[in-house]
Amino acid sequence: MADSKTILKNTKLSVTASREQILALFLVANGALSQSDIEQKLEAGFDRVTVYRTLHTFVEKGIIHQIPTTDNNVLYALCIDECADGHHHDDHVHFLCNTCHITTCLPDVTVPKVSLPAGFKPQTKQMIVEGVCGKCEGLSVACK
Repeated sequence: MADSKTILKNTKLSVTASREQILALFLVANGALSQSDIEQKLEAGFDRVTVYRTLHTFVEKGIIHQIPTTDNNVLYALCIDECADGHHHDDHVHFLCNTCHITTCLPDVTVPKVSLPAGFKPQTKQMIVEGVCGKCEGLSVACK
């Protein structure tokens, strides 16, 4: 996996401290991150607007993708597939562990094809499966 500077240069983004640090968090993350998670983990005190704009730019450039949550929030995860500027290939399933609360991309498990009625045109497909992840299976305590 490339480092944050290489990814930023390959996507034609200028290398800034905020972009580099936020992207570095995704490169070592165990699962998806919320904006709040990112703000708490950043060493330098970047304001919320900077973090929000950086996340928005990363989504637009195909570096990360959004994962909706059941409480109407958004998580972000590093794109595993060959996503590009303005076009995501993230038709994979996301798994939410009910024990450790980590959301994980499952790139080898694709969202099934959905037949829609005439006049409906899909733009994105997202699927979240909830259960217990392999790390937590059989454990009586959270694995965080």
